Amino acid sequence: MVLSEIWRYPLKSAKGLSLAKAQLDAFGLQNDRRWMLVDPAGKMVTQRSCPKMCLIRVIEPAQAPGLVLQLPNQQAFDVAIPNGQQVIKVQVWNDHCQAWLADSEASDKLSAFLEKPVRLVWFPDHHFRQVDLNYANRGEGLAFADGFPLLLITQVSLDDLNQRLAEPVSMSRFRPNLVIAGADAYAEDQAQGIKIGDQRFRIVKPCARCSIPNIDPLTAKRSNQPAQTLLSYRKIQSEILFGQNLLFDSVSKQIDNQKNPIKNPILRVGMAVEWF
Repeated sequence: MVLSEIWRYPLKSAKGLSLAKAQLDAFGLQNDRRWMLVDPAGKMVTQRSCPKMCLIRVIEPAQAPGLVLQLPNQQAFDVAIPNGQQVIKVQVWNDHCQAWLADSEASDKLSAFLEKPVRLVWFPDHHFRQVDLNYANRGEGLAFADGFPLLLITQVSLDDLNQRLAEPVSMSRFRPNLVIAGADAYAEDQAQGIKIGDQRFRIVKPCARCSIPNIDPLTAKRSNQPAQTLLSYRKIQSEILFGQNLLFDSVSKQIDNQKNPIKNPILRVGMAVEWF
């Protein structure tokens, strides 16, 4: 088994970036979902209510974690990291946390494109959002991801789904961070954890799928697939489960014998993988 794909989503619910390598930090993959759109009340805005978000292209900036965005048929524009002078309270599901408000020009452009008022916000390095304590230890956090810092799917699980569909769907519909090749279909459901290179990750909760996989990422159009097919064989109680959420032992806060921060590990496509 090998790590076959790595995906980062700098702006929650916008297009992802396919990477050859990525560094881990206290929030998951470095610079993953550190940006988010919120409505005037501070609640998250995603593809669930605004499918056109899937058409927002994120370009890897020369100076990450800044942001470069491109809207369809428009020139790309830069967004600088906010200076923290405007701090607002935002909501991700039932979690409330502080965020820094980005430049109003970027928010205005995004509002015009989405045809609804939105504000662009940034999750600063020193802020903390606790992962659900039913699955995590105290002190394990994340930024603006839905509930967990990392999502894993095996390629064969998607292949199995596509064999049941009249029209195959891409992995991008499911927005994983890590894709594993060479495993059996749904092997991720049976394991307690996964080792990628020297880094160990705990498998803590199946991913309950929402309506986003039914949105075509190329057109932003909704359909009833693949959810309708998944309902026929991946429904457990009232939820469609596809993929697994991961937690890992972040080294970002560990200290070596010289009292210096240990460099965070890097994941690379092609790394060997094993279950445990």
